[in-house]
Amino acid sequence: MNVTYEWVISSMDEYPKTADNLVDVVFNVHYRRNATTEVDGKSYFAETYSVVSVPAPSPENFVPYDQLTFQQVCGWLESILDVQSIDTSLAVQLEEKINPKVVSLPLPWNQQPQDIWEGAEPAQESSPEEQA
Repeated sequence: MNVTYEWVISSMDEYPKTADNLVDVVFNVHYRRNATTEVDGKSYFAETYSVVSVPAPSPENFVPYDQLTFQQVCGWLESILDVQSIDTSLAVQLEEKINPKVVSLPLPWNQQPQDIWEGAEPAQESSPEEQA
């Protein structure tokens, strides 16, 4: 199964100022990891959402908030998280969607009347004169 994985950064939490006089220091990254695949022309999607704490930067390696890039933040995630484990979990979710072991069918008594009476002739209403 050919699966495409991607990061989505939802938001980041920052300290406005640290003891080292660093400004807008990221300490949490809220992220999603998405997985998509296509089987027999049908697309399947799985995702996980979480938040991870990032270590405090030293003044020497600090990157100002407005200069951070998507690639840098993804690099943080990849250095902190077990990406292989996350991707394996997402692949399992996709496999379960493609080949479900359990399904929920509609309740048989909640079917639309046309489903129950398919092919039957509709009832004819009689006029008041025909009833007398």
